Amino acid sequence: MSRRFAAELIGTFWLVFGGCGTAVISAGFPKVGVGLLGVALAFGLTLLTMAFTIGSISGCHINPAVTIGLWAGKRFPANEVLPYIIAQVIGGILASTVLYVIASGAAGFDVSAGFAANGYGDHSPGGYSLGAAFVAEVVLTFMFLIVILGSTDKRVPAGFAPIPIGLVLTLIHLISIPITNTSVNPARSTGPALFVGGWALSQLWLFWVAPIAGAAIGGFFYNWLGVEEVTASK
Repeated sequence: MSRRFAAELIGTFWLVFGGCGTAVISAGFPKVGVGLLGVALAFGLTLLTMAFTIGSISGCHINPAVTIGLWAGKRFPANEVLPYIIAQVIGGILASTVLYVIASGAAGFDVSAGFAANGYGDHSPGGYSLGAAFVAEVVLTFMFLIVILGSTDKRVPAGFAPIPIGLVLTLIHLISIPITNTSVNPARSTGPALFVGGWALSQLWLFWVAPIAGAAIGGFFYNWLGVEEVTASK
């Protein structure tokens, strides 16, 4: 468990540092900023690289919603859910801390500008309402779990799962950065919110509730879907 805890911590650190770091440091860099597409790719690439690196150690959840979704899909024991979530949240906070230290070294840095925090309403990049943000986070996390569970199904050829999982996270960001700045991961949302404070902390509840709800529904649904498929094949 200690090794898996460490793997989840460092994996979440890399996801948050790589993805949010790209958003904070590189997205709008004068003249050569990577923009929305670059941020989406950064999140997908961090997940893909970690899935290949620590997947054999901890399963590379690096996301509390994924851990809960895998439990709902009967792929993960209940007694290990909380330790995984603690490791992931610590990893997200550490990544945000390191990112803050680096980003604040530039003249004109202002954490109140957002620091890649997730938000809705006035704090949504596109001005999307609470309802729209909630639906987006639930649906996108649901689909995230469907892809994760499907690509890691024992009936699927082993070894390729990190590729579709990384690609679907990229696609999720391409869809929802304008809506919420994309969460689908409570640990990713918590780290930046702690530094922004104020509105980011007051809206953080949505980025725990909606991803966990979507992931749990996805886990239960895929478990039902998989059982039905096995039954039909007999």
